[in-house]
Amino acid sequence: MILHLVLFTPRADLSDGDRAAFADTLEQALSGIPSVRGFRVGRRFRTGADYDSLPGDYEYCGVIEFDDRAGLQQYLLHPAHQELGRLFYVTASTAFAGDFDAVAAAPAAALARWAVTDGR
Repeated sequence: MILHLVLFTPRADLSDGDRAAFADTLEQALSGIPSVRGFRVGRRFRTGADYDSLPGDYEYCGVIEFDDRAGLQQYLLHPAHQELGRLFYVTASTAFAGDFDAVAAAPAAALARWAVTDGR
């Protein structure tokens, strides 16, 4: 499974209309691109845990799931994602995006395998 992780904070001066346009475009991309297998969006809350003070302060997250790298590439090249990306860059004040190989079971074995693959 491939996870596409996006962390972002909208610009403070974003209008309600711009927020709605971004949300609508996001929903259309997630529901309209066939290679998307699942997704979650969330809003950050703080628990007082030590990690709350780590660098990077993002208000929202998105996690989009794909079967494989080919599915991620189909998503990234799809016209609906192109529009989403355009809006993302004009509406976000801070952002991070990255792609991750993921497992649902045996995380220790996966970490060991990745370490060998990475030469660590």
